Amino acid sequence: MVNLSHPTPDVLGADWQRRSILLQPAPGYGAHPEAVLVNRPPEHRRAVLYVHGFTDYFFQADHAERWREAGFDFYALDLRLNGRSLTDGDRPGAVRDLRHHDEEIDAAMATVRAEGHDQVVLLGHSMGGLVAVGWADRHPGGADAVVLNSPWLDHNGPWLERVPLTLVVRALARVLPGAIVGGLQEPYGRFLHASTGGEWDYDLGWKPLAGFPVRAGLFASVRREQARLARGLDVVAPVLLCCSTRTGSMKHPTAEELRGADCVLDVAHMLEQAPSIGADVTVATFDGGIHDLALSPSPAREQYEETMIEWATSRLDGRPPTKDQRMSVV
Repeated sequence: MVNLSHPTPDVLGADWQRRSILLQPAPGYGAHPEAVLVNRPPEHRRAVLYVHGFTDYFFQADHAERWREAGFDFYALDLRLNGRSLTDGDRPGAVRDLRHHDEEIDAAMATVRAEGHDQVVLLGHSMGGLVAVGWADRHPGGADAVVLNSPWLDHNGPWLERVPLTLVVRALARVLPGAIVGGLQEPYGRFLHASTGGEWDYDLGWKPLAGFPVRAGLFASVRREQARLARGLDVVAPVLLCCSTRTGSMKHPTAEELRGADCVLDVAHMLEQAPSIGADVTVATFDGGIHDLALSPSPAREQYEETMIEWATSRLDGRPPTKDQRMSVV
């Protein structure tokens, strides 16, 4: 049984509502951990459940409206220790095991199904993409389709970080999971936010320009899940992996890279790991796309939205891809 709070108005205004999902107590998460489910009143039989990335939360109401116009209700999950789920004293993003997010995805998916949706698309961005494919692999049939927006399928760093440092952090995580081992870079956040000349306005307390610290427990868990993916998952639902056509610099991106490349993750890693997700994976790349494709400058943003909605509608209608479309690039 899902333990949900009564709905209250959300910060997005209009008729958006939020409900807290009360989670089981666990070490490192406080006595009353929770996640938050955000949505507008249901109208359709199809739905999308959105899972955000690291140092993120759901604020892309315009993006959700595109799905609603196409016949999909839109639900978004602010995961534990992120966004709306944060309470006083929490360490933002200090999740010790990505598999712990299965609990809130289970609860959110059960709620979406109970509210009359017989077809649900699981949509994950960045770390949320890694979480989504892991959940879908462990829950065959749980989602009817999976869409990945620039998923974090491998670590974007030099060999020293990818191999020896990973081993060191794994050992550290067993004794000091809260130890800070890294962080994000500020240029991408500055490009996005309205206060520094960007196109988007969102809560910097929930999504700081330079992100939250990366802690040992989270990093070790991310690398475990990435290694599991590299060995091969068996996601039975059809998957659409979307990403930019280009990778930009994380630390010192040019203005051109910030406007039209992924300056957080390496696109090559996504393309290399796509076949490891499952047997039915389509890849779509977008010229001018940035890390969060839903926040890309036009026209890449609209092309991304049109492509994934058309793909999801087609697959849920029962129109399978031809053999040469299974791993296509547009």
